[in-house]
Amino acid sequence: MILDIVFIVAGFVFLIKGADWLVGGASGLAKKHNVSDLVIGLTIVAFGTSAPELVVNSIASIDKHSDIVYGNIIGSNNFNLFFILGTVALIFPVTVQRSMIRKEIPFSLVITVLVLVLSNAVLGQKENVLSRFEGMALLVLFAAFIYYTFRQSAVDNDVEKIEMKQMTTLKIWALIVIGLSLLVAGGRMVVTGAENIALDLGISEKIIALTIVAAGTSLPELVTSVVAASKKNSDIAIGNVIGSNIFNLLFILPVSAVIHPVSYATTFNREMLLLIGGTIIVILYMFAGKRYKVDRWEGALLLGVFLAYTIFLIQQEL
Repeated sequence: MILDIVFIVAGFVFLIKGADWLVGGASGLAKKHNVSDLVIGLTIVAFGTSAPELVVNSIASIDKHSDIVYGNIIGSNNFNLFFILGTVALIFPVTVQRSMIRKEIPFSLVITVLVLVLSNAVLGQKENVLSRFEGMALLVLFAAFIYYTFRQSAVDNDVEKIEMKQMTTLKIWALIVIGLSLLVAGGRMVVTGAENIALDLGISEKIIALTIVAAGTSLPELVTSVVAASKKNSDIAIGNVIGSNIFNLLFILPVSAVIHPVSYATTFNREMLLLIGGTIIVILYMFAGKRYKVDRWEGALLLGVFLAYTIFLIQQEL
């Protein structure tokens, strides 16, 4: 089992480094072709921080490990909302723009409820499964969201420039190829290691995915948000959390379903309800105490809920 743990840790290192190199190479390629900083930020960088989840889920879907597919998505979103946002708020209280309170955060809540409904057989489905058709429908919704976000950002004059050094064509393609190779290798290592640990300990793949896999694939989001908070850049800190949650539900999960229909275990309903409740709590935070801000005590509460939930989750398996 120790070897499997080392395998997973090495997989996470590959995933994070691969995502970093892929973003660097793709961004350099975009700059060479005069693609704007705005488009780079909205697409390539956003994709890069979620690339570990995408690769792990794609491999898990191909191998028909549905619990890893759902567990990684739901676990990552709960980790983002409770652990990362809680940690960020403890470092520096997070100020939230009114537009995000009115649009992105409620949208995140709505699509979480939508995925919960689609995953459960409540709309006449014969079984609890996210079908290819439903996956494609969610991808269409994701495309509409990206288009809307791009249109909104295009009229925003307060867009921070992304500074990049010019790279040679050879270096650009080397970063892209090596980055993709590390992502694929890392994803395979994480899925294989998680499966072996679950078998060795008699623990369900669901628990492994909700905890170890979810936390590991969310490391890019954690680092990005903590660095942003330390620089008092609240927009990036909370935008990264909410944006990643939307990206996971509307892109990564649907892609997994398109690859192969994903069976849904109703035991995940508890974690989905936790995610819905946590999103509602964040919305309520905006109107409690200092308006439009997540204070330190509120961050501590989010962390406390996540810790209690994790302990409860582990105790259930013992």
